[in-house]
Amino acid sequence: MNRIRITTFAAALSVVLVALVGTAAAPTTSDDPPGVTFIVTSDSHYVSSKNLDRLDRNKVSIERMNALPGTAWPDKLGGGKIEKPRGVLALGDLIDDGDRRDETPVQWRHFEKQFGLDGTDGLLKYPVFEGWGNHDGPPIGKEKFGFSVQAKIKERNADRKKAGRIGNVAENGLHYSWDWEQVHFVQANLYPADKQHPKIRYSLPWHDPQGALSFVKDDLKTSVGDSGRPVVIMSHCGVDTDWWNPEDWAEFYKAVKPYNVIAYFYGHTGTGLRKYKPEGEEKAIDCVNTGQTEKGFFVVEITTKRMRLGYHIKKDAKAETVEWEWKYLLDKPLVQGK
Repeated sequence: MNRIRITTFAAALSVVLVALVGTAAAPTTSDDPPGVTFIVTSDSHYVSSKNLDRLDRNKVSIERMNALPGTAWPDKLGGGKIEKPRGVLALGDLIDDGDRRDETPVQWRHFEKQFGLDGTDGLLKYPVFEGWGNHDGPPIGKEKFGFSVQAKIKERNADRKKAGRIGNVAENGLHYSWDWEQVHFVQANLYPADKQHPKIRYSLPWHDPQGALSFVKDDLKTSVGDSGRPVVIMSHCGVDTDWWNPEDWAEFYKAVKPYNVIAYFYGHTGTGLRKYKPEGEEKAIDCVNTGQTEKGFFVVEITTKRMRLGYHIKKDAKAETVEWEWKYLLDKPLVQGK
């Protein structure tokens, strides 16, 4: 009798232990998706004849991106290890001279050699998602010397789409969007307007945004709708660029106001954090100005509960021995639909 009771008790205990272990090791559910880690940079300005030391400084930054997984977040952002980035957002001014005889193709080859496309064909070990800036040349067909950076981006978008790395691509092949877990990303290239504002006559056709705002509107309506899920929008220029007119800034805000835009990343003017909202509005958009590749890059993590990010910057970009530090830290709680 005692042996039977002991055996029965042991069997029951075994079932309980298995259940407990199974519970502890349960996989992440669809209601609690994994976090998303990625890198943002801009203004790599690859050159071909002058300032060639920039190539080496960009190379050092990309090598640091590759070595990032497993290193630590700053204590002020809660510490813990940085997970492997899903990709790198490269926000325009990829090269320095977008339409110069013999030099533009060389500069583009430098970009391709270091950034690659999918994480296997260049120095960078993650996929890259680039857009064009004001240095990257005019619209396709408007170039004078037979080489178009925008045509190259269009080709690369077709490759990304075929590989499943992006989902929605504009009719012109330039603007695009994709999902990483619960987060929706939109690449608006130069800046999110449809055309240059009539009050601004600066350097057309180079500064033609080519229907970017319409793409943002249609994409968010179709891809996000009233789901409340987080949205990240990116372009080269931000709301501190005077030739993206302030009236157009307000139009962009109006277009994205119904959605849960948790960050707007851009380059062009420098580095830092700011908030933007038109006069009379309550909710501000967190804007992150991502700086130059040769100096550093932003690291971003988004989970269901928070977004944390920081600028990983060289203490002295020109020093022989490079030391890295963190600046412009942001830790933002996230609420579904807010």
